[in-house]
Amino acid sequence: MSGNNPDKLQQVSKICTDLTFGTWRKQDGWSPLTVSSAEGSHFTDSNGKSYLDFSSQLMCSNLGHGNRKIREAISNQLDKFEYVQPGYATAIRAEVALLLKGILPRSLSKYFFGSSGTEANEAAIKTVRMFFQKERKTKIISNYNSYHGSTSGSITLTGDFRRFPVDTYYSIPGVVHSIPPNCYRCPLNLKFPECNLACADYNQYLIRNEGNIGGMIVEPVTGTNGVIIPPDGYLQRIREITKENDVLLIADEVMSGWGRTGKWFAVENWGIEPDIITTAKGITGAYLPLSLMATSKRISDYFESNYFAHGHTYEAHPVSLAAAKAAIEEYKDKNLIERSKELGKKLKKRLTEIRDEHKSVGDVRSIGLFGAVELVKDREKKTPFNSYEEKIEGKPLMTDRVSRSAMEKGVYLNNWLNHFIIAPPLIITEEELDRGLDTLNECLKISDNEVF
Repeated sequence: MSGNNPDKLQQVSKICTDLTFGTWRKQDGWSPLTVSSAEGSHFTDSNGKSYLDFSSQLMCSNLGHGNRKIREAISNQLDKFEYVQPGYATAIRAEVALLLKGILPRSLSKYFFGSSGTEANEAAIKTVRMFFQKERKTKIISNYNSYHGSTSGSITLTGDFRRFPVDTYYSIPGVVHSIPPNCYRCPLNLKFPECNLACADYNQYLIRNEGNIGGMIVEPVTGTNGVIIPPDGYLQRIREITKENDVLLIADEVMSGWGRTGKWFAVENWGIEPDIITTAKGITGAYLPLSLMATSKRISDYFESNYFAHGHTYEAHPVSLAAAKAAIEEYKDKNLIERSKELGKKLKKRLTEIRDEHKSVGDVRSIGLFGAVELVKDREKKTPFNSYEEKIEGKPLMTDRVSRSAMEKGVYLNNWLNHFIIAPPLIITEEELDRGLDTLNECLKISDNEVF
């Protein structure tokens, strides 16, 4: 099926539908677009139509498509050797580790490489439980409205509806869910700053009354579930509470890391140094699968004399690490972290204008080149268009209709239950950013027509 023969390319979608699973959906009705090429901030389908990649695919193609330096680094590593088992040292492993030492928060000093964000979070679960095995502090707090992966441990950490279908038979014990810092839809019906960060302080009560809490995992900026940016002081208070109670703080930066928020890692926006960071996606710009769990010296020192009972066949895969080295150099050489911060100012301004223009937009949020537009059919009551149940049942969502219209106009926009995620490649031009936002602005007339 390789090549650009139109007839063969048209068969690709049907073969993929018939013989492979579509994720997070019923299989009936799945008819995926066939992508034939990609370059810069665009990808092209089998009919030759080009699309602006306004969400970096799954918020991971931070460096855009077709980066020559990363491709060459992959090729050069393959010319040397393609794989060795992770018990051996390699030059590329050492080079990436040294690069990480210069960009990660200072609290983190030792690294474990996996293949996905899910794997990184599974590693973090096991690390916390191994670290506190003598004290039997095995429980971990995770927020509702979060996503941490699809394997048994990571899906149990997950605080959204993707956990529901498998919760009774696939989850792990010892996960406790807490209140997310969502000021637009506060679970406590409070207002910031009068709330005095009650959502953060609840974790003090939870730790002391639940007992045996060893870790807490947070997305510094909630990803898939709406780019929820915590109020000022929230993460600082969480860090205080976890330190007071000797609870390891895990920052899930799978989506929010690698320049997405205008910093290398989102925690830097609030001066937080966690005990563990988990990340993936942008570490290679999605050119190859790779993830990272980075731990503090306190944790790494523990395993000097205690057994680290974890590992994977593809841990520290040399070809993936070659892609990571080139990606990190590209972030630096092209000044993309600062570029995300500067273009983020324009994104914030334009999103505010879009909110003011459209009665179906309840809220907009952004930090760096990471934004969300949340739809409501009643702005005063904040009534969403669709429910979890409708998503699971595969019923058409309002966001599906809007994003489909955007695709017809040549802009790919990732949509979830009642919101869109705007997370273009960090290399996007101002003109491309305007084009994507102009298209969204036009397509929102569809949802405007159905508000109360």
